[in-house]
Amino acid sequence: MPRFFAKGVTACLLSLVGFGAGVLLQPAAADDKTTPTKALQAATGEPGVNDPLEPINRITSGFNAVVRDAVLNPLVDGYKAVTPQPVQSAISNAVSNISEPVTVGSSLLQGDTENAATATKRFIINSTIGLGGTSDPATDMGLKQHKKDFGQALGASGVEPGPHVVLPILGPSNLRDATGDAITALVNPLPLAAKAASSGVSYSNNKDEIKALTSGALDPYVVERDAYEQNRRYEVNNGVVPLVDLPIVVEDDRDNRNAR
Repeated sequence: MPRFFAKGVTACLLSLVGFGAGVLLQPAAADDKTTPTKALQAATGEPGVNDPLEPINRITSGFNAVVRDAVLNPLVDGYKAVTPQPVQSAISNAVSNISEPVTVGSSLLQGDTENAATATKRFIINSTIGLGGTSDPATDMGLKQHKKDFGQALGASGVEPGPHVVLPILGPSNLRDATGDAITALVNPLPLAAKAASSGVSYSNNKDEIKALTSGALDPYVVERDAYEQNRRYEVNNGVVPLVDLPIVVEDDRDNRNAR
């Protein structure tokens, strides 16, 4: 059953990837200002996020918002109400532990053997001493977790994010990250299931913060999209924020003369 589910998700991801690539290869119109984001970019001159699928993405994002309000939020509230905090922590730890093999593979692809070794030790320790990952003794031993996935490995290799994509239920992504998830699922469906479970746990832990992020925004779609892309850039760069060149301000000679 999990393999059948993974194949279905993989097929969905691959179809989205193919569709995104097709759109990306189409010639752009000279003055395409048909979407809110493109209109804003035209007015401000800012390049913004690569989002040629914005009309479709907005529909999917709206669908996801309805699902969150009607289904996910009540489930999360019920889960927190009936599940003791120690049990919630145990579930969160177990799901996080399943992702360690993905971190090992992705770290090796990036040449980060140190993090690959750390993730391997974490998985062994938490799977044994930690009772199947329900507790996290590895962190207490100084082995801190640094999650990595195949999308990050592609990004570290110089692969651009490509067009932004909003996946049904799963939420914001982009062509590179969706491709990474699809390849991971083709190799082994368990990491994709672990990522879905991890996303669910993460949403449960941060539901209020996520809601607050977009509740007061004039355009929740843009806030959610930009937050995802910025966070992924941060993760791909391993937490290193690239410096931004600031404009050089030249003082007016007349101001200098007046000051004298």
